Amino acid sequence: MSPLSVRLGSAATVLGLIVAGLGVGPSPASGHERDRGYSALIRRASYGVPHITARDFASLGFGIGYVQAEDNICVIAEKVVTANAERSRWFGAAGPGDANVRSDLFFRKAIDDGTVERLLDGRRDGVRSPSDDVRDQIRGFVAGYNHHLRRTGVPNLSDPACRGKPWVRPLTEMDIWRTSWASMVRAGSRALLDGIVAAAPPAGAGPAGAGDAAGAAAVVAARDGAGAGIGSNAYGLGARATTGGGMVLANPHFPWQGAERFYRMHLKVPGRYDVEGAALIGDPIVEIGHNRTLAWSHTVSTARRFVWHRLSLVPGDPTSYYVDGRPEKMRARTVTVQAGGTVAVSRTLYDTRFGPVVVVPGTFDWTPTTAYAITDVNAGNNRAFDGWLRMGQAKDVRQLKAVLDRYQFLPWVNVIAADSRGEAMYGDHSVVPRVTHALAAACIPASFQPLYAASGQAVLDGSRSDCALGADPDAAVPGILGPANLPVRFRDDYVTNSNDSHWLASPAAPLEGFPRILGNERTERSLRTRLGLDQIQQRLAGTDDLPGRGFTTGRLWHTVFGNRVYGAELVRDDLVALCRAQPTATASNGATVELAAACTALARWDLRVDLDSRGAHVFTEFALAGGIRFADTFDVADPVHTPRRLDTADPRVRTALADAVQRLAGIRLDAKLGDIHTDSRGERRIPIHGGRGEAGVFNVITNPLVPGVGYPKVVHGTSYVMAVELGPHGPAGRQILTYSQSTDPNSPWYADQTRLYSRKGWDTIKYTEAQIAADPNLRTYRVSQQRG
Repeated sequence: MSPLSVRLGSAATVLGLIVAGLGVGPSPASGHERDRGYSALIRRASYGVPHITARDFASLGFGIGYVQAEDNICVIAEKVVTANAERSRWFGAAGPGDANVRSDLFFRKAIDDGTVERLLDGRRDGVRSPSDDVRDQIRGFVAGYNHHLRRTGVPNLSDPACRGKPWVRPLTEMDIWRTSWASMVRAGSRALLDGIVAAAPPAGAGPAGAGDAAGAAAVVAARDGAGAGIGSNAYGLGARATTGGGMVLANPHFPWQGAERFYRMHLKVPGRYDVEGAALIGDPIVEIGHNRTLAWSHTVSTARRFVWHRLSLVPGDPTSYYVDGRPEKMRARTVTVQAGGTVAVSRTLYDTRFGPVVVVPGTFDWTPTTAYAITDVNAGNNRAFDGWLRMGQAKDVRQLKAVLDRYQFLPWVNVIAADSRGEAMYGDHSVVPRVTHALAAACIPASFQPLYAASGQAVLDGSRSDCALGADPDAAVPGILGPANLPVRFRDDYVTNSNDSHWLASPAAPLEGFPRILGNERTERSLRTRLGLDQIQQRLAGTDDLPGRGFTTGRLWHTVFGNRVYGAELVRDDLVALCRAQPTATASNGATVELAAACTALARWDLRVDLDSRGAHVFTEFALAGGIRFADTFDVADPVHTPRRLDTADPRVRTALADAVQRLAGIRLDAKLGDIHTDSRGERRIPIHGGRGEAGVFNVITNPLVPGVGYPKVVHGTSYVMAVELGPHGPAGRQILTYSQSTDPNSPWYADQTRLYSRKGWDTIKYTEAQIAADPNLRTYRVSQQRG
C-alpha cells in the first residue's frame, strides 16, 4: 500500500471520536421508546419534500413511513412482494425460466434458510446486529406506513398502479429487513441469482444444463464490479477549490422507475440527528446528504462483492467435494414458489461451506469433476442502517472515517465527502472480500489468474482450507478487507469519482498498491471520468466559460449541467473531416450508407447535449456503435488527457457512423435534442437534456432509441443532484430530484421537479429553520398514533 494512502490520527483517537462524539451503541432512551406512542411533525416544503421532526427514532421512523406511503406506496409494496418471493404469485410467470420465478426461488431460499432472522440475533451494537435506535426506526416506519394504509384503505389508494390490488397489505418489520437484505446483495448473489437457480448436478459425463443463466453470464463478462443500470458522479471539494468551506456534488445515476428511485427528505431528532438528503424509496434513513458541517455522496464502486471457489468433486458423486482431502456433502434444499397463485414450481438449490453453487455456461460449468460456489460478503451485512445513521451524526470527514472503520457497511459504493473545515475525503470503504495480494498469488489457480487481472474476479482453490478468505485484524467482521487495506484519501483541493476505480480519485496523489479485487490501477479512465476531472481542473484554472476561479454552488451547478460531450470534443472534427473525404461507408449489415447529411449535422452541432443541441443523437449512436477509437495510446503520466486522437485509419470508425445513420432512419439527423429526447408524465412529454456516458457525457441520461421515433423514455441516469456548501452559517446550495418525488400520477409532486430539471432549474437547500420557514409553499401537519 502507498504510504500516502491514509492520513489518520491514532487508533485511540479514532475510537474516542466514535464513542464520545457519535454516541455509538444503544441510547438511554431506546428502552423507553418501545412503551410510547408515535408522533411526528411533518412540514411539506416545495415539491412535496418532507421535513420530519420527532422526539425519538421510533417516531421519526413513523413519520418517514407515513410520508413515503403517501407518495410511493406502490413502489414500497412491490419491493416487499419481491423480497418475500411472491412476484410470480401476483405478477404471473411462464414457467421455470421466467424472471419472476427465478427471483422468487432465490428469495424463497433465503426465507426458508432464516437468513435475515439470523442477522437480527446477537449483541445490538450496530455491528453484530442492528442497534436499538435502528430497530426503533424500522418499527416506527412500519407503523407509519400501516397507519396511512389503514386510514386510506387499499381500494381508495390514489395511485392506480396498486389501487385495490391484493398484493398491497400492512407491513411487518421483517418485510423491511428483507428488502434491506435484498439491496445489500444486489451486486453479489442477487446479481448471480440466475446462475444460482440454474445450478444442477450433471446427469452424465458432460456439464449440467444451466437453464437461463444469462444474467449471471453478464456479471462474469463485466469489466468490474459496478452494477448494471446504476452509476454516479461525485465531487468532494476542499478549501483550495472553494471560497473556504467544503462543498459536495452528489450526482447518482440510478433507475428512473421502480424500486431504486430516490426520495428526498429531511430528518431530525433534536440533539441527536439532523440530516437532509435522499434515500432509496422504502429505506428509513438518509443515504446521500448533509448535516450542518458534513456532506457526502456515494458512487458505485468497481470492487467485486463475491469470490468464486473452484470445487474438486468426489468421483461418482457430483454433490460432494474435497477440502484438505476430506469429502464434504453439499446441502441440498428444495424450494417451492407459487406461479400465478396456482402452479407450484420447485427447484433444488445447492450450498457449500463457501456459499451457493453457481453455474455460468462456458466459464463456470458444473461437470462430474468440478463445480463452483461463491461467497457473497454482503450476505451477512446487517450494518447498513446503523452505518448511515452514524454517518449523519459525524461532524467532519475524520469522524466520518471513524464511522466507516467501525461499521464497514457500505455494500457496493464509494464515499466522497467534505466538511465545513474545508477538508475533502474519498474512500472505497465498501464491503470487499479479503483477497489480499498474498492470497491471490497463492490460491488463484494459474488458469484463472488472467480473469482476476482483467476483471477482479477471484477464483480461489476450494479444495484447500488455507485458501478461505480469513480475517483482517482491523475488519469489522471476518472475510472482508479491513480499513488498512482499503483506499482512502484526504485532500484540501478535491477528490472525485465517476465509477472508475480508486486510482485517480486525486490525480495529484493517485492511490496505488491495493488488491486487484478493488479495481484496476494505472489504466485508461472512462471518458466520463476524464471529463469530470477536466471540469474541475478548468474551473480551478478559470479556463472554462464561467467567471473567476474556484467553485460556488452556482458555478458547480452550471458545470454539471454544462452538458459537454467529451468524446466529441476529442474526435468530432476528425470524424467530420473523415466523412467529408469519404462520404459513403459500408454498415455492419453490408449496406452502403450515404454519410453526407450526418457529416453536416455533426459539423454544425454545438458539442453539447442541451435541449436545443442539433445533431447530438448522431454522435450518441456513433459512440454506442463503438466508433470512438483512438490512434494514440494511454499515457499514465497524463491520464486525464490521453488518449485523445481519432484513429481515422481504422475502418470500424466509418462503419460505426454508417450504423448510426441506419439506426436513425426516420429521424431528422439535425433534430433538436429536446424534440426527440423526452420522458413522459401522463400525456405530457417533457424534454430531457443530458446524454450517454459512453459518449463522454457527465450528466448521464440513458434513454433508449425507439426506431423512427426518438428517445421517449428515460431508463436511468441523473437522479438526485445536490450541490451543497458547508459555510459558517450552515449549509446552503441547490438540489433536485429529476424524476420528482412521487410515482403516483395523481400526486401534485409527480412531474414538478422533472419539469424543473428540463429547464435546468433547482430547489434550494432547506436545512436551517430560517431556510425552511422561508419556503412559500410550506404546509405543516402532525401524524400520531397511540400504542394499544
